[in-house]
Amino acid sequence: MLRSKKTSLSVALLLASSLTLGACSAGSTTGGEGGGAAKTSITVALSGPPVNLDFTTTAGSAIPQALMANVYQGLVRVDQDGKIQPLLADSWELSPDRTTYTFKLHPGVTFSSGDAFTADDVKFSIDRVKSDAWKSSLKAKMNVVKDVVVVSDTEVKVVLKQPSNAWLFDMGSRIGAMFDPKGVGDLANTPVGTGPYTVSSWKPGESMEMSARTDYWGQAPKVKTATLRYFADATATTNALQSGDVDVVYNMQAPELLSSFQGNKDYQVLEGTSTGEIILSMNNKAAPFNDVRVRQAVMYAIDRKAVRDTAWNGLGTLVGGPVPPTDSYYEDLNGVYPFNPDKARALLKEAGAENLNITFSVPTRPYATAVSEIVVSQLKDVGINAKIASTEFPAVWLDKVFTKHDYQMSVILAVEPRDVLTMFNDPNYYIGFDNSKIKADAAAADMADEAGYVSGMKKVVRTIVEQAGSDTLFLFPNIVVAKSGVTGIPANAVSEGLDLSVMGWK
Repeated sequence: MLRSKKTSLSVALLLASSLTLGACSAGSTTGGEGGGAAKTSITVALSGPPVNLDFTTTAGSAIPQALMANVYQGLVRVDQDGKIQPLLADSWELSPDRTTYTFKLHPGVTFSSGDAFTADDVKFSIDRVKSDAWKSSLKAKMNVVKDVVVVSDTEVKVVLKQPSNAWLFDMGSRIGAMFDPKGVGDLANTPVGTGPYTVSSWKPGESMEMSARTDYWGQAPKVKTATLRYFADATATTNALQSGDVDVVYNMQAPELLSSFQGNKDYQVLEGTSTGEIILSMNNKAAPFNDVRVRQAVMYAIDRKAVRDTAWNGLGTLVGGPVPPTDSYYEDLNGVYPFNPDKARALLKEAGAENLNITFSVPTRPYATAVSEIVVSQLKDVGINAKIASTEFPAVWLDKVFTKHDYQMSVILAVEPRDVLTMFNDPNYYIGFDNSKIKADAAAADMADEAGYVSGMKKVVRTIVEQAGSDTLFLFPNIVVAKSGVTGIPANAVSEGLDLSVMGWK
């Protein structure tokens, strides 16, 4: 099976978590507005800054959002339509037994260090994911790889232990990033990749500036300087846009402020799709949520439509499970747990868990704050008293909730592509879901043909929902507000990286 630049493998994808950034030099030019030379810079506002620049050892979506596609690239990429496209690999062939991929690499590619990118770097990068150097739990997605064989500088074979429907798609995510062996000494501060930009300035918690490479192997970025500015407050991002400090607010966190920009000729509003789910997480290994009846009670107690309508102005999609509609195995599961407070109270009584007092660890993100208020109200109505504990994000939340699993309930935007098995097929993941009921089905689905993959994964997802592993409140919309002159904005948040190189000016 051959995949080239003229053909692509259709896949479902997911996305991306949102960040906010901008700079004082927003939209700077070498001439005046409308009458001089083209603008040479762009500033994007995001929320949730990275704590460092090393996604191989640090969890979360902020780092790959900034660096994937811009600094780091993979053999393949996932486009805005959810299809796998060639990138550092011009083409690939899959053996008849579906266990060996042979990649033909694009010639003449170099890292920002000046070193040539070759098949040896592919082997190094994949082997490194499987080594102790990678700490992120996502490394498990590379377990299916048996061997990497260098055929020549521009050809490499990747041999799998068994057929896998998921592996090539995963190679379009951070685990597929290609590294320079000489450039991994200080990944937390100095990333070295094959992408169109280098990080020229990074102020933790504030901003990141990227400069276009003059020696980039591909199509040159449309602007020479791209800056990300991070804002903790959603209103501050829109103020920054109106004042001209930023040019784009990506994944807007204040939908109630949209009316200020809609119908205004100076701005454009894009409502794209996303594969990020707002997940109401329950620690399946900690009381009271180690009892499936209590988790199911929460599912019945929450009116997901009311949560979406109240917290996010009716924007977003109700899906009923941890899978976006863009995934081939999506199934509308909203009917599994219809809003039913009486059923919730009955389950709590059956579990001997009436008048519960729990701690709700809410990350300091606008969506989380908005969602938590109505969730607390709805839980109180069935006898669950949830006390909100504001948890600084990302540092404290990642340490306390994600790493140490020291929580009872939380809420988070899960943005990693096809993350359902990441979240629920690992009992050591922060959710603590007992994967014994899905492990065999998930493995069988991954090895099956396309039809078997779809039916098998639907069975897996339905089991997760029936066991109330967590409550998917709604699918997050990707709202972008920008100056009217900005072009090339990726409207859909369907991959990990926010590609800045395609953005430019009219």
